[in-house]
Amino acid sequence: MSIEAINEQLLRAIGVGVALVDLDTMELKFRNDTFLEWFGGAEASGRVADLFPSLDPEALAAHLQTDGSFTSETSFKLKRRRMTVALEFTRTNDPSERIAVLVCQNITRIKELESMIDSYSMMVERNTHEIKREKEQVEKLLLNMMPRSAYEEYKSFGVVAPRIFDSVSVLTLDFEDFDRILEANDPAVIVSELNDIYTAFDRIGEQFGCERVRTNGDSYFAVSGVPDPVQNHSESVANAAVRFLRYLARRNESHPIKWNARLGLASGPVIGSVVGVQKYIYDVFGPAVERASRTRVLAPPMAIAAHVSIRDLLDSRFTLAPLVPKQSRPAPQEGLFLLTETAAPEAQGTL
Repeated sequence: MSIEAINEQLLRAIGVGVALVDLDTMELKFRNDTFLEWFGGAEASGRVADLFPSLDPEALAAHLQTDGSFTSETSFKLKRRRMTVALEFTRTNDPSERIAVLVCQNITRIKELESMIDSYSMMVERNTHEIKREKEQVEKLLLNMMPRSAYEEYKSFGVVAPRIFDSVSVLTLDFEDFDRILEANDPAVIVSELNDIYTAFDRIGEQFGCERVRTNGDSYFAVSGVPDPVQNHSESVANAAVRFLRYLARRNESHPIKWNARLGLASGPVIGSVVGVQKYIYDVFGPAVERASRTRVLAPPMAIAAHVSIRDLLDSRFTLAPLVPKQSRPAPQEGLFLLTETAAPEAQGTL
């Protein structure tokens, strides 16, 4: 077997098509068996432009003249299967012959792998985006259950260590005749009303440095000074309480359901921590919470009752008068006061 025949068999074995191109006529002078199998037998056109219509002949000629080589790709259908071939034109070094060697290599599998990699990359990117979105939703949910500093501690260590806060102020609120309102209205209406009201309370509280701890039906509980210290925590809850009532009063003017709230304020120490293992929530409890809850019970509708623990922490913008509950005895309740705002509300706090 001649060297040429051996080379031909080797080229055929590795799936490479070879042809010689006359650069003057752009016709094929030689085609091996693999080339003929891919692009037609001897009866097929021998012109480069006919075999590769997507090829730019001017670009081919320019690159062969300057660089001596030119590469491209072409796709075609072979026996019901789409095939992609890499084309490489290389001009010979013999200046007496204007001939280029055309080598065609089957890169169908490579293209399929590239397509698979691209699809996998897109899938990974899509899954990463989905995981990121779900992570953001989980973070948003957890931030609704606990303050950010507690969430950061939980994210870093898996637990939130209980802390004692020596001086904070607490605001508690509930609605009068809540059971009657429930009986007289559709549950969906009640939920919608409470959602609007508590959302407004959250915004007001955030404006004055109060953190909502929890809601429980008709009750709302917020604190100032937990877990991040607030210098004037007593004034924060007092300002928020006054504006809670102002918001409800204005809302009642235009809504069929009249919400009459009672509020209790107190200061003192509390403990803050995440309570629970599976259904956990950041909770605050301690003397200040108990004082505010007991004080709220004695407050008249649409009024703010303040415990003596917060009295000396408030400035002259608030007036404290002895609280006289609605009992048969008209004597003031010792240590409890009715809080009102003395100064005109500032523009930023008007709601």
